[in-house]
Amino acid sequence: MRAMRFGRFGGPEVLEEADVPDPSAGPGETLVQVEAAGVNFGDIKQIAGEHTDGPYAPQGPLPRIPGMEVVGRTKAGQRVLGYVPQGGYAAKTVVADRHLVALPPGMGAGEALAVLVQGLTAWHLLRSVARIRPGESVVVHAAAGGTGSLLVQLAREFGAGRIIATASSDEKRAFALELGADAAIDGDAAGYRERVLDANHGHPVDIVLDAIGGPVLDAALDTLGYLGRLVTYGVSSRQTASAIAPSRLAVDSITAAGFWVIPLIVRNGAGGAELAELLDLTARHRLRPLVGAEYDLARARDAHEDLLGRRTKGKLILRP
Repeated sequence: MRAMRFGRFGGPEVLEEADVPDPSAGPGETLVQVEAAGVNFGDIKQIAGEHTDGPYAPQGPLPRIPGMEVVGRTKAGQRVLGYVPQGGYAAKTVVADRHLVALPPGMGAGEALAVLVQGLTAWHLLRSVARIRPGESVVVHAAAGGTGSLLVQLAREFGAGRIIATASSDEKRAFALELGADAAIDGDAAGYRERVLDANHGHPVDIVLDAIGGPVLDAALDTLGYLGRLVTYGVSSRQTASAIAPSRLAVDSITAAGFWVIPLIVRNGAGGAELAELLDLTARHRLRPLVGAEYDLARARDAHEDLLGRRTKGKLILRP
């Protein structure tokens, strides 16, 4: 079968197309004929060797096939969505039954893939970590991206009072406004505090959701009001933020938290009430997952380069 794999750690250039044997399903597993595979920053970290240790790291020797999420069909013909720790960038993959869910009729592959890793991330950022309350102000960084675009919509669904989106271009900011943001601003660190406060009518904000890190994360702390919450869930800038002084958090009663969805999926399984809610909202068109570019499986390098270069909007998918 066709697959994209890497035999050494590095950037997108280490991905190579290969013809590999079909995988075999064991007890509690299902073989899935892959219709489409999702592309995530986690895949980039995987091939870079950044997730080589710990209980959630991909297992086995190199070469490995990356990819964490797939849409496809079982041998019985059922169309499914599934999470895999690795192996998604292939024509076939094996999915643990606890990580497999049936798809609503007519749902697009890109829509379904968008609500798995990225959708569950957005749901838990707002509900489990930031614990959003009705009427609160929410700042969403990289709001035109896969997770950011879902955060804007879910924040509205969950009762946010004011949603401020940040994005790197006029086009992306306009798109964030279409999704339901009340304001959209440049997310650059320089002048960040002034732009956010101005967008919130001069008031500090309640919640900031950050996947950029570095100076942007530092600047975001200065925009939070009393009992404000800053949640970091990625470092797309690959820049280090300054250490957060406990005294600063205490004086303003600020919470700084982190979140990574993979351990939660591994512990609880992908199929659950949260994913069911996301699929239902999508099927009823109350949630509009943004499907970005589609690439042939052999162009996985291009997909990774585009994602790293911040040239994308929404969910990127590979077609084997």
